[in-house]
Amino acid sequence: MTADPALDYFPNHKVRLLTGGETFFSLLIQLIGQAQKSIHLQVYIYEADETGQLVADALIAAAKRGVDVYVLVDGYGSQRLKKSFTSRFDAHGVHFRVFEPLFKSKHFYIGRRMHQKLLVVDARYAAVTGANIGDRYNDKPGQPAWLDFALCVEGRIAQKLCELCWTMWKNFQRIRNMPERCQPSVGRINFGHEHSCAVRMRRNDWVRRKSEITRTYREIFQKAREKVILVSSYFLPGTTVRRDMTMAVKRGVKIQLVVCSRMDVPLVKDAERSMYEWLLRHGMEIYEYTGDMLHGKLATCDDEWMTIGSFNVNDLSARVSVELNLDVRGKAFVRQVIRELTDLMDTHCLRVSAQEFAAKSTLVNRLFRWVAFKILRFIFFLGTFYMKQEKYGKS
Repeated sequence: MTADPALDYFPNHKVRLLTGGETFFSLLIQLIGQAQKSIHLQVYIYEADETGQLVADALIAAAKRGVDVYVLVDGYGSQRLKKSFTSRFDAHGVHFRVFEPLFKSKHFYIGRRMHQKLLVVDARYAAVTGANIGDRYNDKPGQPAWLDFALCVEGRIAQKLCELCWTMWKNFQRIRNMPERCQPSVGRINFGHEHSCAVRMRRNDWVRRKSEITRTYREIFQKAREKVILVSSYFLPGTTVRRDMTMAVKRGVKIQLVVCSRMDVPLVKDAERSMYEWLLRHGMEIYEYTGDMLHGKLATCDDEWMTIGSFNVNDLSARVSVELNLDVRGKAFVRQVIRELTDLMDTHCLRVSAQEFAAKSTLVNRLFRWVAFKILRFIFFLGTFYMKQEKYGKS
């Protein structure tokens, strides 16, 4: 099976979309529990709560039966993990490491964090998501999960993701025996796949000269003919993306944006709402999710293709964080995703009316939103100001 050299897509992948919560974590535990050779788990936030313990127990059980298990967490996102928790990994044969420990790493870049979230099992199965490991992302009694999305795949792309995991684990050093490390197993896992699609891996890592996900989003807005649905948990696009969105609307493309009604960081929501007037003025539809928290990140382009993963449409994801998405081509699958997103907008979202938003926008709250936006832009600036690309950073 070979990739299209022009598009980097690998065909004939079994795929399944998951909407987070218990559904996602049940599949995560199933994949870990049925692994035969290797497991790579890389995540931004790993919490030492009930869900974190559940996943840890599954990883330790896999290591005990002879599976090679590697866990990589981000030094900032997972800074609350205590040695008493991670020592269980070491004691039971799980390889555990921290990406860029705060103030201890060899190369320290202000703001650069490993924001990608993925699981690769036996170099044959993979789950790419926006969800971290923790109770907030799982369904608990009286506490529904934050809304997130994940894509589970079986196929050649899992080998490429396995190679990416090793590259991250080894701090981007050249790995001579990579093919042997990422040979897929012969064992089969039934993960409830629904469709067969072409898939490609997309990465953002500015230090390593990678901006593929940014290009994907630009491609979506530049090539869409009819409709784009964009789900974004922290929507603060830069000038270039806004220009692409404006040009798409002028071509007659309908853009529907699904965002949070409230956030874990209120300042970000205020900054995001500062853009509502611009979005509404250009004829874009805004839907605020009325559930506890929307954390998912995906976009569809017509009924042709989509992207899903860890990438937020803002400058931190574009220029600072290490991000991972998968692009998927397949009409039947994308149409299913569009149906699910349309149902989400109809049943769990409120559409923002231009008239009502204008009526509620007093001078004071407009000023407050503007200040919040400027503060966020300054924070983004601090996150990128001292960064530099590595001279030999391609990988």
